[in-house]
Formats: sequence, C-alpha cells, structure tokens
Amino acid sequence: MTRPLIAVPARFSATTSALRYAAEVNARALIEAVWRAGGEPATVHPADPAVTDVTGRLARFDGVLLPGGGDLAPHRYGAADTHDSVYDVDDLQDAFDLEVARRTLGLGLPLLAVCRGLQVVNVALGGTLEQDMGGPEREHRHVVHPVAVERGTLLERATGAQKVEASCYHHQRVERLGSGLAVAARAADGTVEALELPSTEGWFTAVQWHPEDTAHEDPAQQALFDALVGAARDGR
Repeated sequence: MTRPLIAVPARFSATTSALRYAAEVNARALIEAVWRAGGEPATVHPADPAVTDVTGRLARFDGVLLPGGGDLAPHRYGAADTHDSVYDVDDLQDAFDLEVARRTLGLGLPLLAVCRGLQVVNVALGGTLEQDMGGPEREHRHVVHPVAVERGTLLERATGAQKVEASCYHHQRVERLGSGLAVAARAADGTVEALELPSTEGWFTAVQWHPEDTAHEDPAQQALFDALVGAARDGR
C-alpha cells in the first residue's frame, strides 16, 4: 500500500555539525512518528510565499504536519513590543508557516499542528499569544503533565482518552482564540493545550505539547500521528 505523503515544513538551524553548514531540519522523533503511523514524511522548504505558490505546492500532498520551533514575531499578532524571552524568530519561517496554515485549512487537507504549529494556526486565524507565561508556577518547559481533553473532540476520538500525559516545552500560550477555533484540551492551570476548528472540512487538531517526545512508548500520543495519516489515506 502506498504511504500517504505528509508535508512537514522544515525548520531553519544556524548550525548542524554533521552537515558543516546551516541547515533545514525536522526532529527525528517527529518524522519517525509519522513513519510508524504509515505515512511518508516529506520535509518542505520554507520558500517566500510572496513569490511561490503555496497552494500549488501543498496540493501534491495528502496531509500536513506543522511542527514545533522558535517563537513567532510578536508583530504577527499585533503586539507593539517584544518580550525579552522571545527567541529564534525568523521572518521567512513565520511568513511560510502562516501561509501553510491558511492554505491547508482552506484546501481541507488533514492537518496536525504541534507546539509552535498550534500557535501559528491561532495567529493565522486572527488570534494572539501571551509572549511569556511567567514564573515557575506556570512553567511548561521540560515537564510531562496531565491534560484534560474535551469530550466529543477529534482529539478525544484520536487518543481514546479524556486525560493524557503531555510532554511540554513552551513558554508562550494562546491568549485570544483565532476565529472559529475551539479549545479541545487544557492543562490544570487553564493553559490551552489543544485547539480544533469545527467548521473546517478536513481533519484538524492542534496540540501545544510535543506528542513525538513520548509517541514511541505512549499509544495515546502515537495515535495523533495515526489519526493524521489515517485521514490523509482516506482523503479527508
């Protein structure tokens, strides 16, 4: 059986010792999770959407995975100032990812968005972000914590659970929801941990955590990739 082709926008990296130069990369754990699910992951070059046809590029794929990465530039969601903690901002990356989010949803392609990917979708649909979540009591980096999943969501259907253990690495979170988005999961402190778009024609779930971190040992996390690839195979 032919594996559904899953587009994974690359992340720019300033240094990669084995390659000797700056590189475009994706996390191995993320790619392996797509492969285990039966998909064919394909890294996509983040070309300037002002001069390239993003819709045309995406049309050849069966699904899209928007991965984690650095922070979006705060001006992308209307912020006048930039918090000192904002890091690894890249204007080309931002422009490409935002256009990929808009076009993927518009095409109805199956879409799984992870960490930064969730934030990209929220901003693409007019939402805003809290630039830094603050002190240790709201720390969501280097931690695995429980997340409560809303009933009746695609997330619940995919994981088969109303609570999952989420591997988190983020210092920002959703502030104002983008147009049409609905919260699909929250952490105990109220942080939005998953989003869905009930009005979209295609399969779409976004999670603020990194399911690839534990997908090799946690069936609920691997199930997110299984659901993406399954929807891509079914043409939904």
